[in-house]
Amino acid sequence: MKKLRQWLMLFLTMVKIGAFTFGGGIAMLALLENEFVSKRAWMTKDEFLNMTAIAESTPGPIAINAATYLGYKQAGFFGALFATVGVVIPSFVIIYLISLFLDAFLTLTMVAYAFQGIRAAVVYLILSAGVKMLKAESLKKPLTVVLISFTTVAMVAFSLLAISFSSIVYILLGGVAGLATYLLSRIGKKEGSV
Repeated sequence: MKKLRQWLMLFLTMVKIGAFTFGGGIAMLALLENEFVSKRAWMTKDEFLNMTAIAESTPGPIAINAATYLGYKQAGFFGALFATVGVVIPSFVIIYLISLFLDAFLTLTMVAYAFQGIRAAVVYLILSAGVKMLKAESLKKPLTVVLISFTTVAMVAFSLLAISFSSIVYILLGGVAGLATYLLSRIGKKEGSV
């Protein structure tokens, strides 16, 4: 009975997050952090940052990956299943209903204005998630500050010069830089102990 209650709690939490998040998985990060870290204390800020990195770097939408990770961490396989289904259902139902009335729906002036307001809120949610992650992580290690600075300068330069450069490459280069730093620190420790 306790497991069923835990699965149901995961499911309902994810339904709530899925139903009230517009703008995709990145916009969902602020709500995920608020729910997982602040309200329910299901994970620490560091665990949330690690979960975000894992969810972002694995195939699939970040919201589904994050829900699956959290569900598995909290309640094993069925926790992952309930959390994943819970985060998917609201989007599925909304898109299905919209598809039934798409032509009539798009011609409504109120819908156009509503989507303009939603877009503004999505920008805020993405910015808020980025700032929270930046505050939590950037000042801890010099490598992180260097990587964030380099990535920001590179992304702005490529955007201004209209050069198409995949964000996946930034993620891969960041991972390589992190591994290289780790290996160099291990080599330095071995030489220091000899």
